[in-house]
Amino acid sequence: MSKPIFELVDELPTGGTTVKALHTLDFIVPGQWQNLTGFTNTVRAVTGETDESLIQAIGERAVYLYNDESQGYQRAMWLYQTVDNAASALGTAALANKVGQDISFLGFLSNLTPKPEKLQSLDLCVKLVVELVAFCQINGIPGDSIGDFLAALGDYSGESLMRMAALVSFDGLIPLGGDFIQKGLSTISQTTPQELEKNQSFKSVKPLIPGGDSAGQLNFIGQSFDSVKGWMGDFVSSRNLTQQTLLDRVRGVVDVSADKLDYVGAFLDVAVKYYTHTGTQTLARRLVERAVAEI
Repeated sequence: MSKPIFELVDELPTGGTTVKALHTLDFIVPGQWQNLTGFTNTVRAVTGETDESLIQAIGERAVYLYNDESQGYQRAMWLYQTVDNAASALGTAALANKVGQDISFLGFLSNLTPKPEKLQSLDLCVKLVVELVAFCQINGIPGDSIGDFLAALGDYSGESLMRMAALVSFDGLIPLGGDFIQKGLSTISQTTPQELEKNQSFKSVKPLIPGGDSAGQLNFIGQSFDSVKGWMGDFVSSRNLTQQTLLDRVRGVVDVSADKLDYVGAFLDVAVKYYTHTGTQTLARRLVERAVAEI
């Protein structure tokens, strides 16, 4: 087991690059995301309770549920953390002493290399599947429940909707452009199981991806991405999102010159832990909501 859930929520940053990057996406999902941090504060915010003894009881029940390994909460947290860590394996050490500070992008160019388009497209597909499997784990349903996930996606809100906005923006539009959905579908269709096994993001989360062997998992990833393409396309078109619009926003956080824009995706991979950050918030909210219902 990783750290206790209350510790993970208490340690969520109130500032820094991840938080700043997520705030740049507020115009996409206005009013949906507040950077809710602190475990007790989360219990109060989610429940509206002011009775300290009841807040304590809810918190204790939420911690108990998270610690119950027969539930899927710890596995969901592992997925969120692991896929972020795989994405940021390069250059993490160089960024370690900059947490919470404004980061000058240009100072890290020696450590960063833009991903080849196929690798970026495959990482996008894997990250989407991580969202699907984590959703299933949190809700106690089979991990291959694509239909249930797709139905729930239409009702996503708060930190969960922000996480999908970040996926579309930081792993889709910014590094791959307006046809990122087509690139993802094309990449999956042209990827062999052997190539998939070499992908760092996939290797890190492989134990929890449905499908059995790598061939079956590749098929599941393809089915999952194909099922969500309509939602992603509607999300982009309904908000008039473009690569340039997002780059203009992100440049408020990332100090980058116009001739280095292709490095922004690499920088976001290293510096922005949006899956871990919003995933922790999603888990805390779901645990508190369930704890209230059970008390």
